[in-house]
Amino acid sequence: MNVLHINISDINGGAARATYRLHKGLENIGVKSQLLVQEKYSDDNMVIAPTIKLSQGIARAKQTIDALPLKFYHKRIASTFSPQWLPDKVVPKVAQIAPDIINMHWTNGAFMQIETITKLKHPLVWTLHDMWALTGGCHYSGDCDRYTLSCGACPQLGSSHNWDLSRWIWQRKAKAWKNLNLTIVALSSWMVQCISSSSLFKESRIELIPNGLDIEKYKPISKKLARELLHLPQDKQLILFGALKATSDKRKGFHLLQTALQELSKSEWRDCLELVVFGASQPTSSVDFSFKTHYLGHLHDDISLALVYSAADVMVIPSIQESFGQTASESLACSKPVVAFNTTGLKDIIEHQRNGYLAQPFKIEDLAQGIAWVLENQERYQKLSHRAREKVEQEFTTEIQANRYLSLYNEIIGRGDRQKYGS
Repeated sequence: MNVLHINISDINGGAARATYRLHKGLENIGVKSQLLVQEKYSDDNMVIAPTIKLSQGIARAKQTIDALPLKFYHKRIASTFSPQWLPDKVVPKVAQIAPDIINMHWTNGAFMQIETITKLKHPLVWTLHDMWALTGGCHYSGDCDRYTLSCGACPQLGSSHNWDLSRWIWQRKAKAWKNLNLTIVALSSWMVQCISSSSLFKESRIELIPNGLDIEKYKPISKKLARELLHLPQDKQLILFGALKATSDKRKGFHLLQTALQELSKSEWRDCLELVVFGASQPTSSVDFSFKTHYLGHLHDDISLALVYSAADVMVIPSIQESFGQTASESLACSKPVVAFNTTGLKDIIEHQRNGYLAQPFKIEDLAQGIAWVLENQERYQKLSHRAREKVEQEFTTEIQANRYLSLYNEIIGRGDRQKYGS
C-alpha cells in the first residue's frame, strides 16, 4: 500500500509533528508512506516538497495574499483565520505520486484551495487537527456555535453581518464538499462531538484515533541530569508550561496560568516553586508570574522536549480549547503528571487524580489547587507518575496509532473506494 499524507510542513508545528510521527509509525510497520508538504525541514527522502527556493518563497507570499480579505475587518481579534481562496498545484503533484489512498492533515497557510479537495480522485481520509474544516475560516470557534448552521456574523472577525467573509467561506465549502466521499479522523471525543454537530460534516463517517508518539524517544530521563543539561535549579520544584506561541496565543491560556501562579505565590509554595516556559523566548516587557521564570525558547527536536519534561515536576496546560493536547501525552510519556482544565481534547488524556488533575473550567483557584495537589504528597506523586507513563503505553504509542490507521485504510480500499473515486 502506498499512503500519501498532505500537510503544510513535515516537522514545524504541532500538526506537522503529529503527521510526521504517523508517517514514521506506518513505515515502522512496513507501509510505504510519503508526505507532501509546502515547506520541508527534515532530511527525510519520503517527504516531498518544492525543490526550488523560489517556489517556497512564492508559497510564503501566498499566505500574505490569502489573508488580504481579512484587512476589511478592522475589529477582528488576533486569531488564525484561513480563507484558502488561492489556486494551488497540489492535484498534478498527487497524480505524479499516484498513491493508493490520501490522508490529509493541516492544509492551511494557502497550501490547498478549498475546491482542490474534490479534485483528489483517490480514497480520502482527513485527520482534523483543529476545527477549520468545520467553520467559515476560524481554527477554533471559542464560544461560537455558528458553524453548526452556516457561520456569518463572525465574532472573530468582529462582524455583525450575516453575509460576511465567514459565510462566504462556509458556502464555498458547502458547495465544493457537498458530495465528498471521505472518512474523517478525530483526535479526541470532543472533536467527534464538534464534527457530528457541524453543518458541513454531520453526515460523514467519523473515526476516533488519537495522536501517537515514539515512547522510546519520549521516556523518563534522570531529573538531575536533565536539569544539569538545561541549567535549571536542582533545589526547586519546577512547573512547566509550553506550546507553540505559548505566551501570545490566548487559546493556550497563558493569562489563566499567570493568575493561578499569583494565587499560589500567596501560600507556602512561594519559596518552593519556579516556572519553566518553552515555545516562547523571554518577552521584552517582563511578565509577573510571582515566581522566577526560565524561558527556554522554541524547541524543535524530540530529545530536547523529552529533557524538558523530565526536568519538570508537573506540566500545566491551561488551554481553553485543544483538539487533542500533544504536550499532555508527551509529558505523561516522560512520567510527569499534567494539570489542565476539564475541557475539550485534554479530557481524553488526563485522568483526574490518577495521572494528573482536571480543574473546573475555567476556575483559577482550582487550577492553582490542582498544581498544589499534584506536588504536595510524595507517595501520591509517585503513583501519579507511574500511571502517567502507563496511560501512554496503553493508548498513545505510534504503533497503536499506525495499526489503527492501517486497518482503516485497508477497509476503505477494500470496500471499492478506488473505483468509486475513479483512480
